[in-house]
Amino acid sequence: MKFSIQEITNRKGEIAEGILRSLFDWFDIESAIVEYCHHINELSLFAAVAQTNAVIGFLSLKEHNEFTGEIYVMGVAPEYHHQGIGKALIESSVEYCRNRGLEFLQVKTLGSSYHNSFFDRTRKFYMKVGFRPLEEFTSIWLGNPCLIMVMAL
Repeated sequence: MKFSIQEITNRKGEIAEGILRSLFDWFDIESAIVEYCHHINELSLFAAVAQTNAVIGFLSLKEHNEFTGEIYVMGVAPEYHHQGIGKALIESSVEYCRNRGLEFLQVKTLGSSYHNSFFDRTRKFYMKVGFRPLEEFTSIWLGNPCLIMVMAL
């Protein structure tokens, strides 16, 4: 599958919403989808764009301070999983963060103390692309353990 990674400056929430709603095994809380799609408009967004100009994946970045960025939310349409799209999105975001002088990149995901095969795959993916678990918290997301993973840039 041929695709390119592009920085997107408009329709960010709309782009993210379509993909997030296709990932119901990961994103099944309506209020979370709405919140992601609202906040994403103020953040940097990278999209994986197929040759047909269809957006097949995205990653949004939030900068917390002059040292640390965060993958706020990312998703790849299910029919395009395991084709290198997520890895390419991560690589583009890492390069972007390095160019901005950031030293660390973090991502939050469902912690392993809540057994879920879909998030097991997510954590393995993040490990494979260079993130490492920092700490799991039960106070960040009500009712769900939040694992913070980090990568030194």
